[in-house]
Amino acid sequence: MATLKEIKLRIESVKNTKQITNAMKMVAVSKLRRAQENILQARPYADYINDMLKTLKLKNTTTSHPLLTDISGEGKTALIIVTSDRGLCGSFNSQIIRKAQSHIKKHFNVDIICIGKKGYDFFKTHSKKVIDSYINLFNEMDFSISKDVAEKILNLYLQEDYIRIDVLYNEFKSAIQQDIIVKQLLPIIPIESENVSKLDFLYEPDEDTIIEELGRKYIHVDIWRIMLESSAAEQGARMTAMDSATDNAADMIDNLTLFYNRARQAVITKEIIEIASGAEATQQ
Repeated sequence: MATLKEIKLRIESVKNTKQITNAMKMVAVSKLRRAQENILQARPYADYINDMLKTLKLKNTTTSHPLLTDISGEGKTALIIVTSDRGLCGSFNSQIIRKAQSHIKKHFNVDIICIGKKGYDFFKTHSKKVIDSYINLFNEMDFSISKDVAEKILNLYLQEDYIRIDVLYNEFKSAIQQDIIVKQLLPIIPIESENVSKLDFLYEPDEDTIIEELGRKYIHVDIWRIMLESSAAEQGARMTAMDSATDNAADMIDNLTLFYNRARQAVITKEIIEIASGAEATQQ
């Protein structure tokens, strides 16, 4: 049985853990708020570019630009897996990794690109298909960083004969809900929209140049949006996990305190019995 000193040290240790988890929860709340603001700012720009690309694709254009042209049949594909750089966020990363493993099993010839340290640490030891990785990007969350990543992915698609590049990430819904999304990143499939112009256009300088520029801008913004979504989902998951850990620590402190009081009462009772027995023995 643990001594009173050991129980007291245990209570202090749990109290310190509770302070840490509560502080991490508050930090996650602050980061989540900033990520949500960035998402709201990024979405309108991405939507406008999407509408323009959708208009171009529906105009029976004569171009066959690789950014918009689907390639049928079998061929080499790539999967971008977006996880976090840090843990302590519940099942946020494990769910992504399980989904990625399932996707890879269904598609034979898949190269892996990891954004986030947790995904890279897992797949570098469990797969020989990791061709590129980007870690520690979520510390700064700057558009210029995501733009560099997007450019490398675009050049990889255009130069390495991939028929498709998919992306797998956690989409932020709320602090307690994140949806795992698998979507085709390249070639671009514009989202269905009602804001498609019915007018005929004259293109200047030319159609391919416009598609190239719009397509690159769309991928830049989409990678940025995906990173923001993943970051917000991560902070939401961490906030929930740390809130649960704080509550569990509080329950453990209550239980340990009760156990400590009972043990101390038992010691006091034992000492009283020993004193009473000693006094009774001296009187005889």
